[in-house]
Amino acid sequence: MSAGDRPVALVTGGARRVGRAVCLSLARAGCDVVLTYNRSAADAERTAAEARSLGVRAEPVELRIDDGAAPGAASRIATLSPRWDVLVHNASSYEPSPLPGLTAERAQRDYAVNALAPLLLSRALAPALAASSLPGGGAIVAMADIHALGEHGLPRANFISYAMSKAALVEMVRSLARELAPRVRVNAVAPGVVAWPEAGHESHEPAQREYLARVPLGRAGTPEDAAEAVRWLALDAHYVTGQVLRLDGGRSML
Repeated sequence: MSAGDRPVALVTGGARRVGRAVCLSLARAGCDVVLTYNRSAADAERTAAEARSLGVRAEPVELRIDDGAAPGAASRIATLSPRWDVLVHNASSYEPSPLPGLTAERAQRDYAVNALAPLLLSRALAPALAASSLPGGGAIVAMADIHALGEHGLPRANFISYAMSKAALVEMVRSLARELAPRVRVNAVAPGVVAWPEAGHESHEPAQREYLARVPLGRAGTPEDAAEAVRWLALDAHYVTGQVLRLDGGRSML
C-alpha cells in the first residue's frame, strides 16, 4: 500500500466480527486499512471490498502470529506501507483452559497471540506511528477484556491462560503509553460481551441469559459499539493515553 493523503490503519484479525466492524468504522472515518487474517481469506476479502466501497484503499494480508511466527510477522508488516497512523490489536486467541488439562504449548500460544505479537508489532510500527501527521499523533488501540484486568478485573474460572495473556496486554498498553509519548497515544478497549462466541458454553442462550442478568443495561453490546470506541480512541481522543475504556454495559460495577 503506497503512501497518500489518507491516514493508514492496521487492524489485526480484521476479517470478521469485531475486527470487521473496526475496519469499516476506520474506513468511514477516511482511513486506508490493512487488515490481517489467519484462515478467513474469503471474509477478509469481503471486508476489504466493503471498505473500498467507502472510498478508501483496503488490503487483506494473511498473517500468522502464533507458534513463533510473531517476530517475522512484525517485520513483514512494517514493510507494507511507508506510513502508519493507527495500529489496532484485535486478533485474539480465546478458548477455555481449565487448569487440570492446561499444557505449556497452549499457554505459550495464548501469550504469543494475545501479548507477544502486539508488543512486537507495536515495536516494528512505532517509528512510523511517531511520524504520523494526525492531530493527536499516532495511535495504538488494543482489545482487552473486563475479565482480565489484573486486580481490577473480574476473573472467571477455566480461562486462566487467556486471562493471563490479556492481562499482559493491558500492562503493555500502560508501559507503551509511557515509552511512546508524546508522539504516540496507546489505549485499550475492554469489552464485556460485544460478540458472543460462536462455539462453546457461551454460544448457548441459557449461558448468555445468565451473563446478561449481571449487566445493568440488560443486553449485550455489538461489534459496532466496540468499533466506535476504537475509532474514538484512535482518531479523536487527542488527550487520552494509557487508559482502558470498559465497554461492558455496566457489568464491571457489580
